[in-house]
Amino acid sequence: MKFKATLENYMFVLPAVVIFSIFYVIPFIWVFQLGMFDWDGILPTKIFVGLENFKEIFLQDPSWWQAMRNAGYITLIALTFQNALAFLLALACDREIRLKNFYRVVFFIPPVLSEIVVGMAWRFIINDIDGANIINRTLMNLGLGNFAHNWLSDPKTALTTVALVHSWKGFGWGFLIFLAGLQTIPRELYESARVDGANAWQSFRKITIPLMVPVIVLVAILTILGTMQAFVLIIGLVGGELAGHTSVPVLRILASMRGSSRFGYACAQGITFGLVLVIISFIQYRFSKRARQI
Repeated sequence: MKFKATLENYMFVLPAVVIFSIFYVIPFIWVFQLGMFDWDGILPTKIFVGLENFKEIFLQDPSWWQAMRNAGYITLIALTFQNALAFLLALACDREIRLKNFYRVVFFIPPVLSEIVVGMAWRFIINDIDGANIINRTLMNLGLGNFAHNWLSDPKTALTTVALVHSWKGFGWGFLIFLAGLQTIPRELYESARVDGANAWQSFRKITIPLMVPVIVLVAILTILGTMQAFVLIIGLVGGELAGHTSVPVLRILASMRGSSRFGYACAQGITFGLVLVIISFIQYRFSKRARQI
């Protein structure tokens, strides 16, 4: 009977395990194997090079790590500015305010828009058009012409501009998740705290934040995984710059496949990139687990 019950339990999870294996485990193993070959992606001839592709990534490819730093910078902006904005807006819409349902719809419009459309639209707003784009014209009309700038062409501002546009595009997902988390907190807790003399800040610090820690961790992990893999929006904004101040890891992988036809090296880059994301997510999870215990 025990064996039968155990077998029934495994049968319930078997479909999920099969799907996970087909779409994740097997492709991972296959890509890792390709990463150990020198292959142009077309001819059947593959030259086994072992771990040379991975060695080149870590020791001989500074452009790859520059792309990683760029993606890390965009992710840092998303973790701070984007998620803080999403959390504040969720707090506002969780209260009894006028038109809160309207705001919920409006805040979720940017995430459902096509990334390439958003990128091209913001490129029109930001990029230099006849010497004065929309933002620069606004600054000039306000008497702030000294702040007018060629935002996407200057290496000093291009990456920050991309990060802010990405934050505008993605804050709606965090907003919805934060709002759902806030609505699961029993209102009786706030009423009890109010009766005990707690003010709004004390209720926020002692009730809202501790109960929202799992949701904050979830949003942070999703933000890291999503932002580090962003590239379509960058293509729409800057035309798919494959190197330099707007390069990100996925664009470097595409450059290895399309530019130099090094599919084996691109697979090695993909494996390295995936492992970096797993390590970052694991570290963040461990830190958040310790924070909950404190």
